[in-house]
Amino acid sequence: MKHLLVIGYLWPEPKSSAAGSRMMQLLELFLDKNWKITYASAAKNSQYAVTLENLGVEKVSIQPNDESVNTWLAQLDPDAVLFDRFMMEEQYGWRVAENCPNALRILDTEDLHFFRKARSLALKAKRDLSKADLFSDEAKREIASILRCDLSLIISEAEMDLLLKTFKIDENLLFYLPFLLEEIPLEQQENLPEFSQRKDFLFIGNFLHEPNWDAVRFLKESVWPKIRKDLPGVKLHIYGAYAKKKVKQLHNEPEGFLVHGRADDALEVMQSARLLLAPLRFGAGLKGKFVEAMTVGTPSITTMIGAEGIGGSLPWSGEIANTADELAQAAIQLYTREKRWLTARKNGFAIIKNRFQKNEFEPIFMQQVEHLLKRLPAHRERNFMGSLLQHHTLQSTKYMARWIEEKNKK
Repeated sequence: MKHLLVIGYLWPEPKSSAAGSRMMQLLELFLDKNWKITYASAAKNSQYAVTLENLGVEKVSIQPNDESVNTWLAQLDPDAVLFDRFMMEEQYGWRVAENCPNALRILDTEDLHFFRKARSLALKAKRDLSKADLFSDEAKREIASILRCDLSLIISEAEMDLLLKTFKIDENLLFYLPFLLEEIPLEQQENLPEFSQRKDFLFIGNFLHEPNWDAVRFLKESVWPKIRKDLPGVKLHIYGAYAKKKVKQLHNEPEGFLVHGRADDALEVMQSARLLLAPLRFGAGLKGKFVEAMTVGTPSITTMIGAEGIGGSLPWSGEIANTADELAQAAIQLYTREKRWLTARKNGFAIIKNRFQKNEFEPIFMQQVEHLLKRLPAHRERNFMGSLLQHHTLQSTKYMARWIEEKNKK
């Protein structure tokens, strides 16, 4: 039985974020192939985290900057190590390289953090994205992490394109792996609430994620007043984990702008709404809220950035617009026109079927993992830049960690 070690940024919360759902998909993938899994994290325990032990996954709490992790890694001796976001590779990568030199090192980027931050910077400056925004210190850190790893999982075709064409990353170091879903059976589609059984708009998103907070403010200030003027009896329900005081203060019943906080069951609230309204103005990766909405037959209104990487060449499950006026008009039309709504819903089912089929991506990914496990020395020889970064960049990380270890002993 092969052994996978996952070093997690957080304990997985599939009901709180798309990142949590993504991690669960990866764990299930390896479990289905009879891999033993150890999930380790330095994060605090969360009441919303999945109970890993119930899945047969060993849960281990580790400490940052603690030399005991070295001994533990050497004893564990996994076949592969999956880093959950580049920050975990930065922190623990040198320990894995020293103590588990023969382990395949995989980076799950979740999304390209530097891409999201570059877009945020351009939005705040009220200008188009530039190469200078992309070539940031954050990009240098994240791409260095990609180069140090044997394989990096990229969730969006737009990000694959950026890494290959703009940053000239060797395609052998990257693997396109989107969300891994099952096709929605026709019977399940037909049992979902219909147009007349649904009402109101919905926004949902984890508020620790800055693009979600920006989108809700944009809705409140610029988009919702225009929709409410034409649809005075309709409400917008705002759901999301970790909603802070600034989010809750936007709640306004006379305006039909209702902030509820965390949803106990995201899919349930999604399928009761007629439309998902989420005008994301920056971000990266795939936005899970739209894919989840498609699985329960809920069309959506979003921006080009919100829809990025999801539909490919297929028609969107709803409407795409970018200005406040365009978003409001698109929302009003889709909310009031049943035939248009039904077409958008069918488009969503088609996207799930043709773009995210688990059975299509899983075999190819696991074949690549097995291939690299058998040919790891040759694969690493081809990646000289990665070896160079492993040697030099992580020396500074290693000795900084050891300095902190010594300081903590005093």
